[in-house]
Amino acid sequence: MARSEVRRTTELGGAPSWRNRLWRYGPLAAWLGFIFFASTGALSAPNTSRIIGPLLRWLFPGITEAQLLTAHFLTRKLAHFTEYAVLALLAARAFIPSTKELLRRRWLLSALLLVAAYALLDEYHQTFVPTRTGSLRDSMIDTAGGATALALLALWRRRKGMRDEG
Repeated sequence: MARSEVRRTTELGGAPSWRNRLWRYGPLAAWLGFIFFASTGALSAPNTSRIIGPLLRWLFPGITEAQLLTAHFLTRKLAHFTEYAVLALLAARAFIPSTKELLRRRWLLSALLLVAAYALLDEYHQTFVPTRTGSLRDSMIDTAGGATALALLALWRRRKGMRDEG
């Protein structure tokens, strides 16, 4: 029996076990929680600049204020891209071995829809946080990060000869 089949079944006639679901969906839920936390004031631009600024000044003693602002901006946008790439991969990890045939067959589309929906909800959430602003541009960066990760995963799966029905 293949590893994914083992994870999807129990000794009691093939029903999915709560442990298997927790194993698949737990990291995804935890990452969604992390993204929600990251959208609070704790990781707003003024707070991250307290970390990024001194680090960059230490690494590059001659950095100008304009360069520092640009580096901070790019770091924050790269963080958006990366956190949603991770979200996409965790969603794919949960959906590919799903016991629900539609979710298993359409894992790529399902993961991309989750990423896009959460990106929009995340930015909407930020409109209620005094030190944050919601941005459609950031939602697009988030979705691009997820789409990039999913495209690379699909290519990797195809190259490895695995069935790719997404």
